[in-house]
Amino acid sequence: MTFQSPAERGGPRRGRFEELAEKVSNLTSSPLFFLICLALVGFFVSVHVAKLPLEWLLLAGESMTAVTLLLLALLKNSEMRAEHAVQRKLDAIARALLEMNDGKDSPAMEQLRKSIRLEEET
Repeated sequence: MTFQSPAERGGPRRGRFEELAEKVSNLTSSPLFFLICLALVGFFVSVHVAKLPLEWLLLAGESMTAVTLLLLALLKNSEMRAEHAVQRKLDAIARALLEMNDGKDSPAMEQLRKSIRLEEET
């Protein structure tokens, strides 16, 4: 089984996960989310300073771990979508350069043609 990049899943139309990931990405870059994280860290520190029972220590630690894992997954999704978008733009620029120089073969144009694997797609 092969896994596709998040940008390639579902074809040209974005799925529910991609839309949710974008909304959550926008939220996590907001001042509100920063305040939520500060409150979570404050809770974590205060639980340790107050020497509360083990259950509270576990709750604080597991909350921090859960937020960290969710943010890591979100960051990777955003990274893959951005990487795919940049690659599509670079391919479009390369195709435009090849079309501009159509019929004028040079080593640079041949290398560009090979790098975007134009012959494999047509």
